[in-house]
Amino acid sequence: MNTQFIRYTLGNILMILAGLMLLPLIVSVIYQESWVNIASFLGTSLVTLVIGFALSRTKLHRRTFYAREGFTVVSLSWILISFFSAIPFVLSQQIPSFIDAFFEMASGFTTTGASILLDVEALSHSMLFWRSFSHFVGGMGVLVFALAILPKAESSSVHIMKAEMTGPTFGKLVSRLSSTARILYFIYFTFMMITLVCLYLAGLPFFESILLAFGTAGTGGFGVLNGSIAPYDSFTVEMILSIGMIIFSINFNLFYLVYIHQAKRILKSEELRWFLAIIAIAVLLISINLISTSYGVSNAFRDSFFTVASIISTTGYSTALFDHWPLFSQLILILLMFVGGMAGSTAGGLKVSRILLLVKIGWAEIKQTIRPNRVVAIDYEGRRIDSKLANTVLSYLVVYIIIFIVAVLVISLETPNLLSSFSTVAATLNNIGPGLGIVGPSQNFAHFSPFIKIFLSFIMIMGRLEIFPMIILFAPNTWLKRY
Repeated sequence: MNTQFIRYTLGNILMILAGLMLLPLIVSVIYQESWVNIASFLGTSLVTLVIGFALSRTKLHRRTFYAREGFTVVSLSWILISFFSAIPFVLSQQIPSFIDAFFEMASGFTTTGASILLDVEALSHSMLFWRSFSHFVGGMGVLVFALAILPKAESSSVHIMKAEMTGPTFGKLVSRLSSTARILYFIYFTFMMITLVCLYLAGLPFFESILLAFGTAGTGGFGVLNGSIAPYDSFTVEMILSIGMIIFSINFNLFYLVYIHQAKRILKSEELRWFLAIIAIAVLLISINLISTSYGVSNAFRDSFFTVASIISTTGYSTALFDHWPLFSQLILILLMFVGGMAGSTAGGLKVSRILLLVKIGWAEIKQTIRPNRVVAIDYEGRRIDSKLANTVLSYLVVYIIIFIVAVLVISLETPNLLSSFSTVAATLNNIGPGLGIVGPSQNFAHFSPFIKIFLSFIMIMGRLEIFPMIILFAPNTWLKRY
């Protein structure tokens, strides 16, 4: 284990975090907030900077590192970032409990959007900004952000991007890893700015437009108002957010094709066709189900489209109390929680690519069973899938199910029914935010004990990093020299 590299990288990440804390500090000054808020961000920034600088002074005798170090440094980075980012909330007493603040920021950076706050509107502008800005930073990935701005990125840093980027496979857009990170963030920032401008032109205040754009880009879901998006009661705002959530759930590699003037290749994406088909079918089925109740036709399509876009993108914005919808519609939403967005996007969930591969693997197995002597090939995105990738997808599913079951058992200690336990884990492990039952769109996570809040915080980080980095971090063999 190259512990020198881990300390060096963590130090750089903490110094970057210290710099980012200056943004809410500026917001605090602009809105002439109390000296307590200003001191909270300034003091935390200075402490974080000092600790980061001390760690980054580590002498690197060996600059190369491997997957084990990459997974470890990514996991530790997300835990430390959530830890230090929570301090301003505690110092300002806007979230007095450190465990609550840690939960809130773990939820923010993992773009989950689950909250312990009973009154969001009581927060100051700077705290609201910091809370939503964490979505923007965490959406594409904290370490990817670091690789994009650091002057040099070693070739071994591919292990970091593999650990932080979502999906079963990872591929560089260009030969240089740092250039890949910068391209991704350029596309990401551009779409965020377009969303911001559209929301502002739709009539929202500029500050709220910024925060909702952060949440949409990171598919996070922290709102500015207590009722999420419902209080705006604007069809235009809902459509902007719905389209935005879907766009940010699409693989950013496809947007790069537009960047290099090869937009026609997007139409060949098998995962994109499945993703859009799932959305269309879900909206149609839920709309029909709602129309059969007391819903009007226009409201049924309006609410179902927004909710489907919010759930499948794992954003978590809400305009309707979908936990009061018919059981059929609720079950579809639960399925969408597990599907999630596309690989290489800011969305959570299992990812459409894994679902598609699992379907293809299962169908190939059926064919193989019918004709044992037949060689069944699996094609995906125009390429032949080898057994290694198939085994990787199946292994991930098995580990995911085990983690999910264990988490449900733990959460069941403090939930009244199976739906609430199941939904709580689905909402946090898949980085969605609101679920059903006691964590529905009109509820929050404040009622859980400190132990469960810490447990769910790590579940959110585990879900964002797609399980394996966190397992490797806590595996005893990871830290043994002979390993």
